[in-house]
Amino acid sequence: MHPVLFTCCGLTVHTYGFFLALGILAAIFLSRKEAVRLGVDPDKITDACFYVVIGAIVGSRLFYVATNPSEFMTDPLEIVKIWKGGLVFYGGFIGAVVVVLVYIRMHRLPVGKCADIAAIGIPLGHFFGRLGCFSAGCCYGKACHLPWAVTFRHPESLAPLHIPLHPTQIYESLANLAVFLLIFAFRKSKQYDGQLFWIYIAIYGVNRSIIETFRADFRGGTFFNQLSVSQTIGLGFAAAAVIMLVILGRKNAASVNNV
Repeated sequence: MHPVLFTCCGLTVHTYGFFLALGILAAIFLSRKEAVRLGVDPDKITDACFYVVIGAIVGSRLFYVATNPSEFMTDPLEIVKIWKGGLVFYGGFIGAVVVVLVYIRMHRLPVGKCADIAAIGIPLGHFFGRLGCFSAGCCYGKACHLPWAVTFRHPESLAPLHIPLHPTQIYESLANLAVFLLIFAFRKSKQYDGQLFWIYIAIYGVNRSIIETFRADFRGGTFFNQLSVSQTIGLGFAAAAVIMLVILGRKNAASVNNV
């Protein structure tokens, strides 16, 4: 809706970048608090977050470029202009996971506890990030005439102008907020380390796959002429998460019974 937050003394602050930074800071702040509660060194979690942010930004941008190559054919330098929008969550997620697993292994941190810390920070940060998407007009929805449809009019918006659209960015932002509140409320009742993480993966995968059906921006290739790349990944991750919850749940029950 408003791609540029403000311009002062020749410096332009893009709304997308502002919300992205706000999301990162909120995720780091909450992750440190949760690390202290779980007995994990918060300074190492902060350091891990730094590398995760780099891995996430690089991964999400590369994923976007791979699924939208035509946008960068004439001007490859546009690839580095992430403040204009164009980050794919699953690309960032995969990049972040690779980086954090290396970091955890190097510093011998508890994998399950770190995963649960991430499960609290990620959806909160993603909530703010999608508000940035809404401001830039990326990840826009299909045309509709619902009471809550939004119409983009700013000439720098990435969404089609002057057409009522599904506010898919808001759909996903609210979905992430709901997931965050659910996991945050459940965090003290979890039965084993890693449970929160796999619950997050399962719920987000389903939510993302549903919201994808309302999106109109180019989604890359499709599988079975129906599922976008993100839908396929989301449903695959959700299925894997359910399997992991069953396996870890059984292991936890067995260990409790043997005590």
